[in-house]
Amino acid sequence: MEIEEYGSGIPIVFIHGAGGSTLSWAFQITYFEGTNTVILVDLPGHGKSRGPSLASIAGYADALKGAFDDNGITSAFIAGHSMGGAVALDFAIRYPDLARGIVLIGTGARLKVYPEILEGILRDKEKTARMIIDTAFSPTFPAQLKEKVFTEYMKNDAKAIFNDFTACDGFNVMEQLHSVSVPTLVICGTEDRFTPVRYSQYLHDNIPGAELVCIESGGHMVMIEKPGEVNSAIRAFLLKS
Repeated sequence: MEIEEYGSGIPIVFIHGAGGSTLSWAFQITYFEGTNTVILVDLPGHGKSRGPSLASIAGYADALKGAFDDNGITSAFIAGHSMGGAVALDFAIRYPDLARGIVLIGTGARLKVYPEILEGILRDKEKTARMIIDTAFSPTFPAQLKEKVFTEYMKNDAKAIFNDFTACDGFNVMEQLHSVSVPTLVICGTEDRFTPVRYSQYLHDNIPGAELVCIESGGHMVMIEKPGEVNSAIRAFLLKS
């Protein structure tokens, strides 16, 4: 599994969502590389990582564990968006000694997927991808920038996108949240249509000591739409964890 590394200091690992890549975190690199070692992960079958994509969150979490082992990472903060947040949760539950804390962005303890995504992505990739991107961003996000994200998204193999959403659809740790033993920050956009605020509220209410930050007018891609507010929330969390 391929990683990119920037800066120096306490490591923070960023994990992209379904159909994503390290490109999801452009605004986080420049903000955190002056104070932290920023580690961006391309999950198997995404971006620069070779091999097939996987169809389970646990499989991706185990691949992340392998990346920790291969790169000598003994402890790090882990920030994950959407599917990446599910990976961070599973990782923290099963490998708590490796996680200094987790940041869960636009995610949930259970991630049931719209049937039209699972049914449509292999049949009509472009139409389904367009629906995914349109839903992922708030209506006020500039159309030109959204088009750039769509162009990158279309570079994904349809099977990889299908596997990612299959992994999300099968994910459910609602009964295990009480066992999360590391500091946790939950971030959501108030206009998130994929993982509405109630998902983040549930994480906050059921993970011991979790903090919750809701970003006004942010959509599902809140770390791209509202990077200043997301980065400030993460920075405050890192400083006291």
